[in-house]
Amino acid sequence: MISMMMIIIALLVVVDQLIKAVMLLWLKPMGSFMLVKGFLQFYYVENTGAAFSMLSGEFGRIFFIIFTVIAIAAGLYLLISGRLKSPVLKISAVLIISGGLGNLIDRIFRGSVIDYIEPLFVNFAVFNFADCLVTVGAAILIVYLIYDLVKSVRKSDKASGGEG
Repeated sequence: MISMMMIIIALLVVVDQLIKAVMLLWLKPMGSFMLVKGFLQFYYVENTGAAFSMLSGEFGRIFFIIFTVIAIAAGLYLLISGRLKSPVLKISAVLIISGGLGNLIDRIFRGSVIDYIEPLFVNFAVFNFADCLVTVGAAILIVYLIYDLVKSVRKSDKASGGEG
């Protein structure tokens, strides 16, 4: 099971890096490409910060490299140690680790993260596939933790004779 999760992580990172390589070669020279008018476009951005370019510059780059390495190491430890029992938690960790690795590679080797997905129907940051992986993984984690908390509260209420 561990080896399958590592293969999935590697595949997702490769997909992320391939998409970014295509965007670098194809999209960077033209700047943008409309996918669906008024809804979604590819827009080439080199982001040295985080979402909405927060903490841009060299300090932010170093900060995010260190933070991401720690988060990835923690996630890998949880996966490899077997501490994550739930398949949902494992999926969440795989997605977060994969996205983190994809953007970490950019920060280390390019000096910035290549972003290219721009929703036009809302005022939002330009983002990439790796960001989607982290966001979906985090959303799954949050929903699971809320579900688990509610389940635990109901279980303790029933055990103590309360109504639930």
